[in-house]
Amino acid sequence: MTATIARRFLFGSLFATTLSAQVPPASPAAPRPAPRQQTMRPEILGSRGIVAAGRHYSVSAGVRIMEQGGNAIDAGVATVFAAAVVEISHFGFGGECPIIIHDAKTKTVHVINGQGPAPRAASPALFAAKGKVDGNGPLGATIPAVMDALAIALDRFGTMSLAQVMAPAIEFADGFSMYEYLRGNMASNRRQTEAYKWGHTYYPGGRVTEVGEIFRQPNLARTLRAIVAAERDSFSKSKDRAAAIRAGRDAFYKGDIARTIAEANRAEGGVFTYEDLANFHGAVERPATTTFHGYEINKAGAWNQGPVMLMTLNILEGIDLKTMGLHSTDYIHTVHEALKLAYDDRNAFLGDPAFVKVPMKGLLSKAYAAERRKLIGPQAFLDYRPGDPFAFDGDVKAPAKRYMPHPQGEKNPDGGGDTTCVNTVDAAGNLFSATPSSGWVLGGAFIAGDTGVPLSNRMQAFDLDPLSPNVLVGGKRPRTTLTPTVVRKDGMPFLAASTPGGDSQDQQVLNVLLNVIVFGMDLQPAIEAPRINSNHPHSSFDNHANAPGQLDIEARIPANVQEELRARGHALRVLGPYGMQSGVVAVGLNPQTGTLRGGSDLRRERYIMGW
Repeated sequence: MTATIARRFLFGSLFATTLSAQVPPASPAAPRPAPRQQTMRPEILGSRGIVAAGRHYSVSAGVRIMEQGGNAIDAGVATVFAAAVVEISHFGFGGECPIIIHDAKTKTVHVINGQGPAPRAASPALFAAKGKVDGNGPLGATIPAVMDALAIALDRFGTMSLAQVMAPAIEFADGFSMYEYLRGNMASNRRQTEAYKWGHTYYPGGRVTEVGEIFRQPNLARTLRAIVAAERDSFSKSKDRAAAIRAGRDAFYKGDIARTIAEANRAEGGVFTYEDLANFHGAVERPATTTFHGYEINKAGAWNQGPVMLMTLNILEGIDLKTMGLHSTDYIHTVHEALKLAYDDRNAFLGDPAFVKVPMKGLLSKAYAAERRKLIGPQAFLDYRPGDPFAFDGDVKAPAKRYMPHPQGEKNPDGGGDTTCVNTVDAAGNLFSATPSSGWVLGGAFIAGDTGVPLSNRMQAFDLDPLSPNVLVGGKRPRTTLTPTVVRKDGMPFLAASTPGGDSQDQQVLNVLLNVIVFGMDLQPAIEAPRINSNHPHSSFDNHANAPGQLDIEARIPANVQEELRARGHALRVLGPYGMQSGVVAVGLNPQTGTLRGGSDLRRERYIMGW
């Protein structure tokens, strides 16, 4: 050691000694917070806004709108518009889009019923003769509801114009770099898509666009620009933002676009009319609601499967799940049995309330849940057990003959589909939760003429049994599986969540909510934790096939628990460690800090951005 270094070392030591002598002893350290559970992805935090969706392109649209001063609803609407262009493996512009919004200004929750009805000429006899399941074909489509739902959301709860929130979608329609997931879907479904007259528009030059090449949708871009032009023309005359948005919306439903959609549908065997589109109007509704351990859970109404989550939570509220322990045999058994009871009631009683009297007060009553809870025993039941909610609902009389859910043929091997989800939150506390779906490539996209608009396949969700509350009737909405969620605590926004997954959507979000509310988990660990999913209910799709007692679980559930569940009668299917077909995204506010937070599933392509 040189003399200089030694002097420096001695000076440093003496300084430290002197300093420590002058500073009084520190008080005992405050206890450190429990270490956060390790996750594959980080929980996203922010103070200005968070956007979560199915694709990075979609998220970028919402972030861009927030950076321009838009609120969570403006950003959510822009994200859905973008998803309709860049996520056509999951969702297209001619599909549907149920939305739930927490409006921070009025502190109220609203549902936008973005599910289109059957065309007026549709009937059970027609579908029985031609085959109920028509995939994405001309008979498979309900009236497009996306444009209407987004226009309502923007008009009532947003701050911007259609021109602003549609700008990213129009740019993407002009061209975006093809990515692997979409390219794979385009390739594997090319034959089915090109079977329809306008399917070739997805395959420019007679080939599948390669990863990294620019994929363009000029016909869809022209349709989107026509909507914006109608809004601009209206505003230049009226200076009325709301009227201008409605004019843009009407350009889709009442002009040449609507005529072309109807003509293209009928030309290939569908039953759309121009009047079906021109007379269609969605609406803002009150949510179906329950409470669970002090949290308020908001879902869409009886035309939607959302009440199944509320019924499940009501049943589970009277059971000490926390003492059972997360992913214990008792816990999984109990949750599965509660799900089966709730889904049996979904299939037996829920349908479009404009066409059927639904005993919602009874279905959502705590007293009814207590009766249903008594049916949970130590062994799994394998039969189907709809209850009697009419006994708890003095407003609705039981029908003379009750409907019993039942399969109507073997599962269609070509059935299935996809969906996406969008959830946003802003610094003011606005929440936007949407589950856009249909109009996808899977099974073959039916594109409505030179509009570039792919139509939905939601007609297959109807039942053909005349006793069913969900029986097909012209002008009626099918009971949809698309089920966004808004959760509040003490009237304040807490969480917006949704996921793809058909019948499993409410189950997958339920897994996450129980992890957060019952077990106090942070959001990202709650999303990544092992999941379960019941296949016991009669499917909403195809021929409404069922799998009595079948329970999917991820392989991270301990082996001894798996064996004990089998011993109790559950028909287990063990999936990979993250094998559940789900893609939950959730955003909200931390009630302790007011910080914005969000989480995204790693089970499939989900993206999130916050700042």
